[in-house]
Amino acid sequence: MDEQTRKLLEECSVGCRMAVESFEQIKEYVKDTEFKKLINDYTEKHRALEDETVSLLKDSGNEAKSPGVMASTFSWFTTEMKLTFNSDNTQVAKLLIDGCAMGIKTLGEKAHQYDKADKKAAELAQKIIRTEEELMKKLKDYL
Repeated sequence: MDEQTRKLLEECSVGCRMAVESFEQIKEYVKDTEFKKLINDYTEKHRALEDETVSLLKDSGNEAKSPGVMASTFSWFTTEMKLTFNSDNTQVAKLLIDGCAMGIKTLGEKAHQYDKADKKAAELAQKIIRTEEELMKKLKDYL
């Protein structure tokens, strides 16, 4: 596997893992049954995308990367602080929309930067971006 493909897949893996961690953290604050179902559905979609990414990395003898400790800690702390004071559906939706936007921006930049990555990796990155865009549209109902 070439370096650009590996790096793009690592970004895909880290992004999916951060999303799953965020969903798991936020779930305890969500009381609305439909909203919780939406979060559970997208938790599973992101796990499946991460599994697909990890599989491609492993097939080429590479390991998936974990999100950096600082990034994970900062994300967790920021979410806890915001939801401690206001955990209504609107606040949760705003946090998730911000996370989606960050994921789209980061992965979009990396896909552009690693434009020599193989077709499977590029397609997977675009699939993740589409999933984030789809989730953002559904979250607007909770604003």
